[in-house]
Amino acid sequence: MRKALPSKLAFGIFDHLDEDGGDIARQYADRLTLAEACDRLGFYAYHLAEHHCSPHGRSPSPNLFLSSVAQRTRQLRLGPLTMLLSLCHPLRAFEEICMLDHLSGGRAELGIGRGSLAIELGYFGIDADAVPGRYIEASEILMEAMRGGTLSYRGDHFELNNVPLTLRPHQRPHPPTWIATNRPESARWAAANDANIASVGPASFVRKVTDAFRSEEGHNFDANNQASFLGLLRMIVVGQSADHAYALAAPAFERWLKSFKFLYDLHAIPVPPNLPLTFDAAIGSELCVIGTAPVVRRALLDQLEAAGANYLLCQVAFGDLPLDASLYTAMTIQSELLDRVG
Repeated sequence: MRKALPSKLAFGIFDHLDEDGGDIARQYADRLTLAEACDRLGFYAYHLAEHHCSPHGRSPSPNLFLSSVAQRTRQLRLGPLTMLLSLCHPLRAFEEICMLDHLSGGRAELGIGRGSLAIELGYFGIDADAVPGRYIEASEILMEAMRGGTLSYRGDHFELNNVPLTLRPHQRPHPPTWIATNRPESARWAAANDANIASVGPASFVRKVTDAFRSEEGHNFDANNQASFLGLLRMIVVGQSADHAYALAAPAFERWLKSFKFLYDLHAIPVPPNLPLTFDAAIGSELCVIGTAPVVRRALLDQLEAAGANYLLCQVAFGDLPLDASLYTAMTIQSELLDRVG
């Protein structure tokens, strides 16, 4: 039986916790306040990226921060997007996810990935050539561990011999899984393996990814009868006027972009070809959606439809956006979108 897709749109929060120019403890506190608000507003989940040795990610251990989010929220689901399996031992990853799932009362969402910038992994002694193999083996071990019992595995990168698994996740057989991808072949793998996807880019580009997901035959409901999410990422700022929104978003995007490019610039690495290098280019590429509430609502709905997506990953906090601006955008998404189509 073909796996069903949600009949209604859903909305979640995506976050990098990129440097905002201020005190890191205050930024953590602000993000927890934002998570609490999104919990009350009815967002589906809070997803947190993992980056290392870069101002692009002040959350190098997403599960540590998410355990705090779990204690400050009641309904909001939460998880890494993605947890870098190329970097950590898969047994440790399994144990952390089990803990997060229990601490949250079964609200964990498990995003897994291998990492997009080899230099981050290189700081930990992981050679770029080893990354694909480490990721494949680690993902196999992680999913096998979710089944419980005793774990044995022999590969080129990992070897486990009769490891007793004394932890199990709260959700059975395991928390919902996610991959971040802009590649149709990865989307087909996700569909065949009951995983959700998250993509970023112009709607017409993302449509190739979601079409590939839907084209995959034979994928079924997972054990929890949960339908798949096809996520579209957008950086969103709503203002009282178009000029107000632009004035908030433009400098915040420039700070975010500087953090994103930090390691690329430090090591003279070419940035990804699809990265918009100006705020106006970010608007033109549909990465950023800004304006008044009606304008943002129409643009997001049009882009979701064009992309074939059913889940909007809202990045409402980035760069040096003040907390009240992020809260206002989140509240507007709730009133303009969640209440009307959720």
